[in-house]
Amino acid sequence: MHKQAGFTLIEMIITVAIIGILAAVAFPLYQNQVQQTRRTTAMADLLELNQWMERRYSNSFDYTTAGALPFNQSPQNGTAFYNISFSGSVTRNSFTLQAVPTGGQTSDVCGTLTIDEQGTRSADETDCW
Repeated sequence: MHKQAGFTLIEMIITVAIIGILAAVAFPLYQNQVQQTRRTTAMADLLELNQWMERRYSNSFDYTTAGALPFNQSPQNGTAFYNISFSGSVTRNSFTLQAVPTGGQTSDVCGTLTIDEQGTRSADETDCW
């Protein structure tokens, strides 16, 4: 007689349980990392638009002459995860830009990101910028 090779049922159950535990830990961490990457992209886009507004201001010393933003979503191409717009009205000496999460980013704890003409950054949650 020769011995049969293979896995026992107990070994298979243990393997499946280990894979399940690893997946239960890894998937939420992966989702958190994806949200953080999208948030960082939105922050970079807000900073870019803030600089764009400052360039407009340096030409006429008036933020209202800037007109419409060159883009209104983040990322600029593809599926939008943040909608970018002015928060409130733009005045001669002030403006506030906001990035509102949308789509797969709505569950992000940081929520809406803002930046004003002085570079003051804020979010719904502290320590997000």
